[in-house]
Amino acid sequence: MTIRVLLADDQALLRGAFRVLIDAEDDMEVVGEAADGREAVALARATRPDLVLMDIRMPGADGLTATAAICGDEELSGTRVLILTTFEIDEYVAQALRAGAGGFLGKGADPKELLAAVRAVAAGEALLSPAATRAVIDQFLAQPDRAASGVPERLSVLTAREREVMSMAATGLTNEEIAERMYVSPFTVRTHVHRAMAKLDARDRAQLVAIAYQSGLVPPGRPA
Repeated sequence: MTIRVLLADDQALLRGAFRVLIDAEDDMEVVGEAADGREAVALARATRPDLVLMDIRMPGADGLTATAAICGDEELSGTRVLILTTFEIDEYVAQALRAGAGGFLGKGADPKELLAAVRAVAAGEALLSPAATRAVIDQFLAQPDRAASGVPERLSVLTAREREVMSMAATGLTNEEIAERMYVSPFTVRTHVHRAMAKLDARDRAQLVAIAYQSGLVPPGRPA
């Protein structure tokens, strides 16, 4: 299956470099380029990409605004957003996750890291760069807000096993690492994750992680 990617960055040279890198992969192709957030939203609706590689700082509507619009559009439920930016600061990371982004990566990442991130986020995995640490998630997502007031009650629909898997996923463990700790197969872990996402109406793993912190399922400072 080919991963269809939309590029959103106000720098034409960077978009060109990303296009060459992505189009060189057998399992990826660039389906469009946007120079600002408004254009990114319009092209996402026109091309229905699997993933949008989104810059944050762009003229007009910025990347965070565009991410929220794309992730909030029911017709784009199959589209993931990977934030790629030079500004890896705490507030941006939190806002990106709350907007619905599935990943956050610095522009200093090497080509292999970028391609791996595209594949991971397109597959529904959550991804944070080393600079976007667990401390950021603890600080921002662990603080329930009004929008998340109904989340704790919703956790009752999960089985004990699903809550256990969800809590471990929220600490940054991969399916393989969770499987080792639970003495089950990675496929079983993946099944629990997908069932939890379906029950909680989470569009991807990143949103599931956010719910885990907002609901208090994973307390701040909990070690992985």
